[in-house]
Amino acid sequence: MDYIDLCQPRWCPPPCPRWQRHVHEILGSVMVAEIEEDPHNHRFATVSGEAIPLPNGNHVHDVLFRTDFYENHFHVFSGRSGEAIHVGGGRHVHFAEAQTSINDGHFHRFRVAALIQDPIGD
Repeated sequence: MDYIDLCQPRWCPPPCPRWQRHVHEILGSVMVAEIEEDPHNHRFATVSGEAIPLPNGNHVHDVLFRTDFYENHFHVFSGRSGEAIHVGGGRHVHFAEAQTSINDGHFHRFRVAALIQDPIGD
């Protein structure tokens, strides 16, 4: 397999950062939808965008994911996390509560907390 330089214009429009300083892993499952017709859910995993500073000194992150595939469909989410929630030891997480795109005639709600950024770092 060849190495793909994700900072080439076709992958990341300029200016494309060559570093990543503050992101969070996010993984979870959406809530069950179509309870009467075809009850199912989906899973997702992603890495947030870089921290977006807020005027109050806090920050948020862009979040984008595509769920796994189930019976000919998947869902997409594009939005923002909530502000940082401090959990001690100088660490923090982020929370998001929203809904996915409508595909196959339905959407899914979800609630998720981002994992701690750089869990083994100083």
